[in-house]
Amino acid sequence: MGNHQVENIAAAISYIEAHLYEKLDLDTVANAVCYSKYHLHRMFTGTVGITPHDYIQRRQLTEAAKLLVFSKKQIIEIALAAGYESQQAFTSIFKAMYKQTPLEYRQNGAFYPLQLEFLLNKNPSVPGGMPQKISYAAPADIPAWMNFVPLVIGGFPHLDAASHLEQAKRYIQRSQALVMRDGPTIIGAAAFSCQAGSIDFLAVHPQYRHYGVAKSLLYFMVCHPFAGREISITTFREGDKADTGQREEYKRLGFAESELLTEFGYPTQRLILPPKQEENSNG
Repeated sequence: MGNHQVENIAAAISYIEAHLYEKLDLDTVANAVCYSKYHLHRMFTGTVGITPHDYIQRRQLTEAAKLLVFSKKQIIEIALAAGYESQQAFTSIFKAMYKQTPLEYRQNGAFYPLQLEFLLNKNPSVPGGMPQKISYAAPADIPAWMNFVPLVIGGFPHLDAASHLEQAKRYIQRSQALVMRDGPTIIGAAAFSCQAGSIDFLAVHPQYRHYGVAKSLLYFMVCHPFAGREISITTFREGDKADTGQREEYKRLGFAESELLTEFGYPTQRLILPPKQEENSNG
């Protein structure tokens, strides 16, 4: 990806972020950054991992959720500010994404984001030069790890940054956390529990999702901490509109569906990766 393309996507994101409380669509954003809407759609989706429409919707719903918890504005006011023409339309999509009505969400009083502002790595390596080195995370990696989390937070319902920081410190202390970097930028990270046989966090920077980062991290865990063991992971249930591709990626990596769960009041599903079969060297 050239620097010019990165600058164009960054300009589009900046425009969206500055106009979140207005009615936004692809035509509006494309005109603002002087780009063909078809070219912008292709570049944006390829870089950010979701379409401009989905990014706008998820950002506006996140800001709406924040207002529901931290303001006394009426729900209809919040709906209109989020770009919806009626409270009914807003309630329908909000419930599809958050699994609660706006009123229930307000009453529960716990804010979590669907999507935070996407910050691009302005100087990514080309795929052919992408380093595939994986290392165990160290305490010095914590600031970069926490800079990475907002980029992938949409893949983890109810992820709270403060609690995640404390959890990440514990995983790192136990040598149960991995990172992969592109220069100073963390492009993939994993946290796991050897005792429970589970991967509790596996995420890839959206700009690098086509570079085999998740596959490399999983292969490392299969060959080292989980050698010869079954591995479990939890993710969105099938058909969840809030899922931006996490479930599909895990299944592509070989995980199979297991039991349905509810975590922090959110419907999820456990996926299982069977133990890697050792090749029979005797033929």
